[in-house]
Amino acid sequence: MLKKKYLALAVTAGAFAATGAHAQSSVQLYGLMDLSFPTYRTHADANGNHVIGMGNDGEPWFSGSRWGLKGAEDIGGGTKIIFRLESEFVVANGQMEDSGQIFDRDAWVGIENDTFGKITAGFQNTIARDAAAIYGDAYGSPRLSTEEGGFTNSNNFKQIIFYAAGPTGTRYNNGVAWKKLFSNGIFASAGYAFGNSTSFGSNSTYQAALGYNGGPFNVSGFYSHVNRVGFTNQSFSVGGNYTFGILRANAGYFRYLGNQGALGQRQDNAWTVSLKLSPKGPLDYELGYQQMRVKNAAYNGDGNIPNANVGAFDPTSGLHNGFKETLYGSIFYHLSKRTEVYLAGDYMKLHGGYTVGSTFGATNQLELTTGVRTRF
Repeated sequence: MLKKKYLALAVTAGAFAATGAHAQSSVQLYGLMDLSFPTYRTHADANGNHVIGMGNDGEPWFSGSRWGLKGAEDIGGGTKIIFRLESEFVVANGQMEDSGQIFDRDAWVGIENDTFGKITAGFQNTIARDAAAIYGDAYGSPRLSTEEGGFTNSNNFKQIIFYAAGPTGTRYNNGVAWKKLFSNGIFASAGYAFGNSTSFGSNSTYQAALGYNGGPFNVSGFYSHVNRVGFTNQSFSVGGNYTFGILRANAGYFRYLGNQGALGQRQDNAWTVSLKLSPKGPLDYELGYQQMRVKNAAYNGDGNIPNANVGAFDPTSGLHNGFKETLYGSIFYHLSKRTEVYLAGDYMKLHGGYTVGSTFGATNQLELTTGVRTRF
């Protein structure tokens, strides 16, 4: 009996030390695996043949497979020191997504407080990507938050994400980001990525986003200014979503102005609409449409329209007009809270001078897949 009393006192003292005398800290290992198989894609080579394989060149349909570590330490006064390290890999072949870069999704440290919000520094999502996630496609969270989100870009219907990118892609190199969600539902954020060169503004990015969580109705928008190898690009976007019972509707608009030197300014108009139906039970359904229009756009060295912000253009290619439209849909069957299987597909049609490398000169492409996604 005496030993049991001493044991109880020891457990109580240890709990007090963890919660009172010392700051609380935690480190969590987490991950996600997405495998798309089989995947069918038309016009997969210059002869117009189709291909059946595992993913799109191994890439999963919805989510980059990843593992990561995230942690927080309470230093008192409602303030926490936070960090995240996250690495992406390909389930189909076991390789790293980006060779030579271990943490190719996240590598940042920050500080968080209910009063001033969340400040993070390092390799992380652009704030424009996170702000547009609530309307960019049918798969993001409907509400704005200070957590990273964003839609992915591994197939035809997800290239619209590059309007929210910086010069190094949809994640900042050398980036600083501030985010705050106010108690009245207003969301505000700002970000800056250093170019790390003697010319302060070279290859830098600054962005600002503003939004509102209004319950069934949520809205956000962003402004982005990107300096890429001496050429200035600007993007503007606004969109939102509304939930009617089991149905959520999303819509958004993107405007892009890209400096092309002596060739003048490229001007894009893009828009997206999508629906998500989530009835009771294990199934949910998604349907969406996107259109990306270019005006006065130069091709890249391969003779295709480069993605906004990140693609290099050929100054000798001339200027081109055209548009790309993509219809996509999916069905998810949720086996549990962590695991689901899916059936998905998209159809892309190219018009005018809009060309992309993945079709090898064809003006349309169909992609179909099934897959499984699980989290740990």
